[in-house]
Amino acid sequence: MFTFLPLAVILLVLVAASIRVLNEYERGVIFRLGRVIRAKGPGIILLIPWIDRMVRVSLRVVTMDVPNQDVITRDNVSVKVNAVVYFRIVDPVKAIVEVEDFVQATSQLAQTTLRSVCGGVELDELLSHRDKVNTQLQAILDQHTDPWGVKVTTVEVKYIDLPQEMQRAMAKQAEAERERRAKVINAEGEFQSATRLSEAAAIISSHPEALQLRYLQTMREIAAESKASTLIPVPVDLFRLFAGQTGANAVRKEENT
Repeated sequence: MFTFLPLAVILLVLVAASIRVLNEYERGVIFRLGRVIRAKGPGIILLIPWIDRMVRVSLRVVTMDVPNQDVITRDNVSVKVNAVVYFRIVDPVKAIVEVEDFVQATSQLAQTTLRSVCGGVELDELLSHRDKVNTQLQAILDQHTDPWGVKVTTVEVKYIDLPQEMQRAMAKQAEAERERRAKVINAEGEFQSATRLSEAAAIISSHPEALQLRYLQTMREIAAESKASTLIPVPVDLFRLFAGQTGANAVRKEENT
């Protein structure tokens, strides 16, 4: 019985050394005597002890922050830009064999690409067309990381740090733009008001009874606002008669002169 005990212990050690368990989101790249066999998983993986070596690779999406980068835009404005990159492994064998550290390589490539792309656009385009810049960054990164088995899914510019002088200049520009819009809106309102008044005057001149109705409506509004006032309605025809006499007197004076 004691003879089989060392054999049982050796057998248990061999079994423990040959069994690996991979999660659903993991793959194992198997090296046999230094040569890549293939990627296995998930589940239980059997290895040949001291001959096979396994490297775990996660297939989950990795979120990587790109630190602040000093960028000079095409219109010579110095800004600091940072971003976030989302990527995942699509080919575990390439991610282990083709590059030493795919996370570090992707990070360095993202930093240089961010400086290059942001330096090729103007500040207004960088601020107002951020989606276009994000798409360009994602396309360039994905093209360069494809031989590594890395798929860059999304790149987002997080923050753009502007100098204080540029912030004050942009604030003045925005204020001037708001004042311009206010003046344009005010002018449009005056124009529409003058147009409506001209149309109303034309209607009243062609329909004299409309002036009487407007006169009565005005008296009603005044009476509703101030109850202490006493209003004495005067027919509109008297104003017309007075206006006619004034005009006739003016004509006689001109004829006499």
